[in-house]
Amino acid sequence: MLSRLRFLTAGESHGPSLGVVVEGLPAGLKVDVAFINHALWRRQQGYGRGGRMAIEKDRVEILSGVRHGHTLGSPVLMLVRNRDWENWKDTMSVEPVKDTSGQRLTMPRPGHADLAGVIKYSHSDVRNVLERASARETAARVVAGGLCALMLKSFGIEIRAHVVSIGFHSIDMEPTWDELEGVEESPLFCCDKRAEEEMIEAIEEAKAEGDTLGGVFEVRAKGVPVGLGSYVHWDRRLDTRIAGALMSIPAIKGVEIGMGFECSAFPGSSVHDELYPSEAGPIRKTNRAGGIEGGVSNGEEIVVRCAMKPIPTLMKPLSSVDLLTGEPVSAAKERSDVCAVPAASVVGEAMLAIVLADALLEKTGGDSMDEISSRVEEVKEKADALG
Repeated sequence: MLSRLRFLTAGESHGPSLGVVVEGLPAGLKVDVAFINHALWRRQQGYGRGGRMAIEKDRVEILSGVRHGHTLGSPVLMLVRNRDWENWKDTMSVEPVKDTSGQRLTMPRPGHADLAGVIKYSHSDVRNVLERASARETAARVVAGGLCALMLKSFGIEIRAHVVSIGFHSIDMEPTWDELEGVEESPLFCCDKRAEEEMIEAIEEAKAEGDTLGGVFEVRAKGVPVGLGSYVHWDRRLDTRIAGALMSIPAIKGVEIGMGFECSAFPGSSVHDELYPSEAGPIRKTNRAGGIEGGVSNGEEIVVRCAMKPIPTLMKPLSSVDLLTGEPVSAAKERSDVCAVPAASVVGEAMLAIVLADALLEKTGGDSMDEISSRVEEVKEKADALG
């Protein structure tokens, strides 16, 4: 549902590298590699991560589309190397291998794409599915989102995320934007110390049981101008595009904007954000809509929450069926996390950045940062004039 930007990721979890091509970025965008690498680092953090994160030290390599630190307007090609590739050269070899009998996986994991994938693509080896369906692919999305976040920052739009709950343990506060600053210093990207302690204890209990835990994270965007998206066409609605992008993150099973599902339980008088007069024009004292009304950004903070299911690769495997023999077996085990909600929140930031960057380009047009900058100012001046 992107109209001005396109991005395509490639690569397998244990292949040589992950690749991503981003097309549609304006010329003249200053590229801060350290900013992107910091986002990659954050994606690897969070209490409950597994052994893979101790191996990988993700760094972006930019191969095209950038010269002397600025985008050229042409497609940007980037790589993230997989350090674990050294341990998987035979299993993931591109060249034909004489004997693969010891490498074949035939025990699909419940909750993964394994079974549906082998049926869809007529594979005889589950690894052909799990290598691409792995959440490792999201490192490439973080790289693409990092470029988009840099563009948004240059126009005063910032994005922050935090963890709301892990399992049955939730925060007891609605943090302000300022309270989200430095949230990455928490091992769970959580603003509430009491809840954080309970979450860590729950993760430890799950680990001891060979189990996993999911949770909810929230992503916010501040400084988004009025008028991104559209109420005219279903596929141009900003909430449609955001929901689709966030739902595409592996293990995400629900997305809500603003009050979300909660608003279904209250009367309209307790849901909608009333307007009040001021010298600057109409203002809202609440933001239950989450910054989007009728599919269009309304100038308030955009607030999106995502529900992440527990990771389906368990150290105490679930029941499965051997596709070769038809006999009951335990599901295959891969290196896995106990909880990856904090990491998923970083991917959520990236996907929201991509959607908002695309919507901003759609609204303003232009092929260079200079052109877009002048048009962004026009959009803001028009909004200010109308209150």
